[in-house]
Amino acid sequence: MTTSFADERLHEAMARIRRFLDHDRPDTPCLVIDLPTVRDRFAAIRAALPRVGIFYAVKANPTPDVVGLLAAEGSSFDVASPAEIDLCLARGAAPEAISYSNPIKKARDVAYAYGRGVRLFVSDSEQDVRVLAEHAPGASVLLRILVDSSGSTYPFGKKFGCSPEMATDLLRLAAELGLVPLGVAFHAGSQQLDPNGWDGAIADAAVIIGKLRAEGLSPTTVNLGGGLPAGYLTQPPPLAEYAAAITASIARHFGDFSPEVMIEPGRAIVAESGLIRSEVVLVSRKSYSDEHRWVFLDIGRYGGLAETEGEAIAYPLVTSRDGVPQAGAPVGPVVLAGPTCDADDVLYQNTCYELPLDLRAGDHVDLLGAGAYTASYSSVAFNGFPPLATHCVR
Repeated sequence: MTTSFADERLHEAMARIRRFLDHDRPDTPCLVIDLPTVRDRFAAIRAALPRVGIFYAVKANPTPDVVGLLAAEGSSFDVASPAEIDLCLARGAAPEAISYSNPIKKARDVAYAYGRGVRLFVSDSEQDVRVLAEHAPGASVLLRILVDSSGSTYPFGKKFGCSPEMATDLLRLAAELGLVPLGVAFHAGSQQLDPNGWDGAIADAAVIIGKLRAEGLSPTTVNLGGGLPAGYLTQPPPLAEYAAAITASIARHFGDFSPEVMIEPGRAIVAESGLIRSEVVLVSRKSYSDEHRWVFLDIGRYGGLAETEGEAIAYPLVTSRDGVPQAGAPVGPVVLAGPTCDADDVLYQNTCYELPLDLRAGDHVDLLGAGAYTASYSSVAFNGFPPLATHCVR
């Protein structure tokens, strides 16, 4: 199938990955990460937003080589657990470069993070602020607000954040308890396809920070969260449009006061660096009248393709039959499914994929743009299938 990767460097990355696959022939399914692409994507975001602190969202892809590369490039890190803190520190990150951004955390995990030198936390509740004051005395805290995340593929709903009014009160409380009320955090939704998707939350953050500064407190920082998108079957607007919209929004809402700005990209750094190689297990039909073939792969939702739920993320596909025996070989519509005995392990029924008619068990299907939220989402051993193996090429 035709892929959406027009960028020459991404074609070079895919060539490096395929050389590795042809030479090493690892067992499938597996994820292969092209580390130069990770470096390129990080550099592109840093160039587009030169005055913004970049905190890589480790959950997107916690492969140690990825974390180590980004630490060497000067990235900071957005973490959600003690294990991610340990990973970042082990791969060269400094404690002051880590933001414990998960507002849902145990008191003992706060104490552990503080003991390892972490001094930046995100909260969204009174209980958590009080836990921070007790177990991370003097630490800096950002209060996460609820936002409208329409325009994103994965809106976050109401699980994270609180109202701007409550966030203002909690920043006051943080100051009373001896914490540093650093500012406001939010998340515009994962795979945000609207470059203006941050504007409303930036406006709310400006009101909160302006009000507190007028009262004599000194919040300085806005954390824009994640949301910068990656390209899949369709391409989002270019990064420059996002950078311009965010920069203009901050200037418009904050006026003469220039806040410190953080951003937490994950998908935008690692998604396009990755290729999943899978193997066809079975090709079958469900009736004589339905032209769709069912193609069962050796990877499914529980093996790392959780983001196919609702067919939200549609990966470009390339098969080992493409162009064999000649270009333009006939193709037909398919339903794609995983290998487990769970009825929900169906990847695509409505997204239009057409694969070669001569596709057979044992052929390969490569999923492109699969570097984010795949291996980190794979189950430990559902149905006895192992977690998704990850390999890196340089």
